Amino acid sequence: MKEQLENIKKSATNEIETSKTVRELEDIRVKYLGKKGELTAVLKSMKNLSKEERPIVGQVANEIREALEAALKDKKVALEKSEQDQKIANEVIDITLPAKKVAIGKMHPLDKTLEELSNIFIGMGYEIVSGREIESGYYNFDALNLGKEHPARDEQDTFYITADTMLRTATSPVQVHTMENQELPIRMVAPGKVYRSDEVDATHSPIFHQIEGLVIDKDITFGDLKGVLAEFAKKFFGDKVEVKFRPHYFPFTEPSAEVDVTCVMCGGKGCSVCKGEGFIEILGCGMVHPNVLEMSGIDSSKYQGFAFGMGIERLTMLKYNINDIRLFYENDVRFLDQF
Repeated sequence: MKEQLENIKKSATNEIETSKTVRELEDIRVKYLGKKGELTAVLKSMKNLSKEERPIVGQVANEIREALEAALKDKKVALEKSEQDQKIANEVIDITLPAKKVAIGKMHPLDKTLEELSNIFIGMGYEIVSGREIESGYYNFDALNLGKEHPARDEQDTFYITADTMLRTATSPVQVHTMENQELPIRMVAPGKVYRSDEVDATHSPIFHQIEGLVIDKDITFGDLKGVLAEFAKKFFGDKVEVKFRPHYFPFTEPSAEVDVTCVMCGGKGCSVCKGEGFIEILGCGMVHPNVLEMSGIDSSKYQGFAFGMGIERLTMLKYNINDIRLFYENDVRFLDQF
């Protein structure tokens, strides 16, 4: 039996040394040391030995088991390290390969313009104020001196929710809320989405963006308004731009004007965009009508103010030479990537 044990040791040791994988090594362990293994079978047959032989053979068998277990453990450590080294070698990254292109988002041109406008007016001491997009007829029309028969109140121009609530047609209601609730003096701008029942085409959209400004204080003049808008135009379009005021009519301001600037397409020389005039309209403005002040609880004999409003889409189209408002909303990456 001792000879049989030595043969098992020799055979097992040779298989352990020549094994190539941890899985193969586990099979060898089961073959020799498992419940039905060759060494285990020898140990179970020791009951057939004499009392004198049993301790001698038992000692030899235990020494062989210990030797095989140690050899299995050492070989397993070596194989695991080898497999890990091979895995690392296979996963080495070649840093000379071109990197994968990562798409980086950009600010939408409308947001870019809005941020620029906000920074200009904040730099001039204005406060940014936001308001609700669903308004009552009073704040959207009546408080702005728009009478019951004004065409803007018609369903073909305004999105009504109920008979007296609608999607705001301008950010002007924000000005009214501010006049009612904020202490004087007031210097604010109100940017945001507005809604009008327009057919979609290259220059019209039922949803677009405005920014409107309001100043209320004592001794405010039309000259103050001109100075503010001239400064704004130069900061937004460049120092060389010229500003022209044309008389106009708005129910909520008196006197009122539309503001033109040097055509950004031709530099004032005349082109198809400005129709040969060298100037192009950018906004409307005027001195706040006394009725509007009084309806908001402001004494028009002591306080005066001016207001102005402009479309963010229009300003963006002029600044970046965009000829179709629909491009802002179609989410075409080829267009948006240019900004």
